[in-house]
Amino acid sequence: MYDITIIGGGIIGTKLARELSKYQLKTVLVEKDFDISNGTTKANSAIVHAGFDAKPGSNMARFNAKGNALFDELCSDLHVPFKRIGSMVCAFSEEEAVTLNVLLERGKINEVPGLEVISGEKVREIEPNSSIEIIAALYAPTAGIVGPFELAIACANNAAQNGVEIKLNSKVVKIDKVGEGFEVSLENGEKLESIIVVNASGVHSAQINNMICEEKFEITPIKGQYYILDKSVGNLASHVMFQCPNPMGKGVLVAPTVHGNIIVGPDASEVDELNDFATSEKELRFVWKRASMTYPNLPGNKIITNFAGLRAESSTKDFIVGESPSTPNFFNIAGIKSPGLTAAPAIAEYVTQLQES
Repeated sequence: MYDITIIGGGIIGTKLARELSKYQLKTVLVEKDFDISNGTTKANSAIVHAGFDAKPGSNMARFNAKGNALFDELCSDLHVPFKRIGSMVCAFSEEEAVTLNVLLERGKINEVPGLEVISGEKVREIEPNSSIEIIAALYAPTAGIVGPFELAIACANNAAQNGVEIKLNSKVVKIDKVGEGFEVSLENGEKLESIIVVNASGVHSAQINNMICEEKFEITPIKGQYYILDKSVGNLASHVMFQCPNPMGKGVLVAPTVHGNIIVGPDASEVDELNDFATSEKELRFVWKRASMTYPNLPGNKIITNFAGLRAESSTKDFIVGESPSTPNFFNIAGIKSPGLTAAPAIAEYVTQLQES
């Protein structure tokens, strides 16, 4: 009998496991894949967002700025690469410049420190390789870059050192209510009894929730495709350079990575399959064309790889965090798309506090 079973070994599940390992609890984390951090956590922009983009009052806004503030201590404690380099959202028209002021006011409501709108001339002083077409930008000094899979691995290792059991190759196929707790059935035939279950299974979270809960939600996988450029052009950009957001996401970015490369992307397209990680020439050409608006001299001969990742878009259009209304002791942490990486430390603390209550 476990006190808590966490389903999902991405940054959310592993950070929660580390947080719960501070307590005298028998906790197990189950992951369907052969290792942790093999889903969205290994294939994303690796950005620690400042928190100005999320709609005030939403769970995204609630956990973004709080999570951002926790990264310095967290990454220092776990020896994970993290740099607070700041970000800019670039406007290329007067209409987009209006959007910058909307984001500025939203960021103030979300209690994001240090935000300011700067001129295109100031942008080019700071980022000399950027486009002369940029007329203004929203500067956010608290944004950063991190190694997301290193962070998940470090959280999992620390949790395991503190007594959390981690089961890999352990796909959940059924959850039954048994008394006050649950029986979690794995594909390998193993059955786990647990008082509490936490669903942190990323793009699979609707499937897990809908096994046991009366209230349903849906997850739409959104695929984003990226380029990685060689370290020899790692000085192309020194900040996270966004374009103005659109309904599908935060737009195509150009940013340094903590490893010294440049990352370019993503696009955003709905896909049907939860394991569709294929890249395509058409979408990658779109990403490159959009990124070249920000950096006209992107060096195509320095591309070293492409990849695609999936993010979980929930039917609620927000993070789903908390106990199921119909199923006591079953907790969802679902629909965790961007800024999920940034929000993870704050979400883990919050869900841990819910267990205490």
